[in-house]
Amino acid sequence: MRHLRRSARITTEQWRRKLACWAAAVVVGVVAVGFAMAADAAASLRTHIIAFNPWLMLVLTPGGLALSTWLTRTWFRGAQGSGIPQTIATLHLENFAIVDRLLSLRVAAGKIVLTSLGLVAGASIGREGPSVQIGAAIMHACGRWLNLSTISMRRGLILAGGASGVSAAFNTPLAGIVFAIEELSHSFEQRTSGTMLTGVILSGVTAIALVGNYSYFGHTDVVVPIGISWIAVPTCGILGGIGGGVFSAILIRATRGLPGGLGRFAKGRPVAFAAVCGLLLAILGIASGGITYGTGYYQAHEIIDGRTHYPASFFILKFIATIISYCSGIPGGLFAPSLAIGAGFGGWVAQFLPHTTPGAVVLLGTVAYFSAVVQSPLTASVIVMEMCDNQQVTLALLATSFLAYGVSRMICSQPLYAALAEAFLDGMASAPKPPPAAEPAVK
Repeated sequence: MRHLRRSARITTEQWRRKLACWAAAVVVGVVAVGFAMAADAAASLRTHIIAFNPWLMLVLTPGGLALSTWLTRTWFRGAQGSGIPQTIATLHLENFAIVDRLLSLRVAAGKIVLTSLGLVAGASIGREGPSVQIGAAIMHACGRWLNLSTISMRRGLILAGGASGVSAAFNTPLAGIVFAIEELSHSFEQRTSGTMLTGVILSGVTAIALVGNYSYFGHTDVVVPIGISWIAVPTCGILGGIGGGVFSAILIRATRGLPGGLGRFAKGRPVAFAAVCGLLLAILGIASGGITYGTGYYQAHEIIDGRTHYPASFFILKFIATIISYCSGIPGGLFAPSLAIGAGFGGWVAQFLPHTTPGAVVLLGTVAYFSAVVQSPLTASVIVMEMCDNQQVTLALLATSFLAYGVSRMICSQPLYAALAEAFLDGMASAPKPPPAAEPAVK
């Protein structure tokens, strides 16, 4: 009888934990959908401001970035940048007091508000990377509430939360799983696999229930038949690999410190530096007719659908705008802008490859650049495949993605998010520690 009672208690405790984790995964889906709606509203507000008077961005963008940087450094430390490096860093930290700060619900809320502010201001950022940190924060809060004792279980929930964030943000469940394995953990641990899979499924189902079963970039029917059409694979793979590798190398170098007086200015006066970055973004936006502002989602969608043909200046200026936005230090992701740059690059390359369907070249250019930036070829292939609801180009996507990955590694030997996570950990290690409390004098 004693054994049965003990078994019943264990079973009850296990079910309590499972139900709590499932509920947290549903919350991730709800929050991701709400975040997407907030980001769309921010983009719509910016569009109305530009339509009223585009020159207002010369004030709005510097002011918005300066305010975002000040709020980040004052109230939401740990919310800066993409959010993926922070999530990766927490999977390697032994000090869970620091993890609790990085993945606090306060930081998650700040991530949503400040990313939306950045989009109103016209920064070239996305919401998908921040969704990873937000999902990890929600699942980590669940782990704290359950008072989990083992580090592996708490890290498993963080991993599940990050994967759930990607799944709900893109409506790509398979990509969420692959992203967690390839980018966040670099391994597949049997003890956490069930939690991760369940979290991805529940957050994805929640997002579908709220906004419907949609594809991020709609549906495409393009194919890349074996033959001369495959010349697009090495072309996009090599050129996209070079572009994405250079982008990653620049960001890693900027994270370690800008050179000369510019670096001293950025470090000594970060809010003023963010305002200068905002002024540069506003000038780029006005010069480009507003196409460099925001996530680049609509431009990428139009290019993939074949509705609009943008000049080469689009992906070049978007490339520059994304680097400036990241260097400013405001919260915001790289996924959506990278996809937009890749789509613009693919649309430009398509005009030189008449033997391949233009829409197919756009997809190959998108996956090539994106894979080269994140250096996660499987994740890039699955995300693009699921976002466009097209399995017919899977083989060509994989070939292009892995080729771009190889080229990128020759230019930038360290994966972007791993390098940013390492720099984040180094920054925390070198941060001055508070002085110890003074001991009472002995009388």
